[in-house]
Amino acid sequence: MVVYCDRISKRSAGELDFIDITGDLRRIVQTSKVKNGIVTVFVPGATAAIVMNENEKNIIQDFRRAIARLAPASAKYKHGENARSHIRAMALGPSETVPVRDGTLEIGTWQSIFLVELDVRPRNRDVVVRVIGTSAVHEN
Repeated sequence: MVVYCDRISKRSAGELDFIDITGDLRRIVQTSKVKNGIVTVFVPGATAAIVMNENEKNIIQDFRRAIARLAPASAKYKHGENARSHIRAMALGPSETVPVRDGTLEIGTWQSIFLVELDVRPRNRDVVVRVIGTSAVHEN
């Protein structure tokens, strides 16, 4: 069993910034030498999320509008100016787990993995990555 730990550091542009980290994760899985297992991607903090979907500008714009409707900036919140950021983060979640097969992420052709900034200002984010599995090649 191999457990490989790494981090991805990114600077966000602020609220509803989608940062594609798929390439970073592919490099980490390759470096890990794990052939079959899982990779867990987690963003510490209460105002960011990790999501998976297509990296296509129109669907990202649609998603931005949908998440803005979920917790609108114009609503009255008790927490303060970034309450909507916390609510959105709770709805989206801080992590994803992806299978690794034959040393590669086992994701769909159009799937990408994103760090989503939900805070109202730009932030430096560290994404925690754990690759867990075996170094043996998959046999059918």
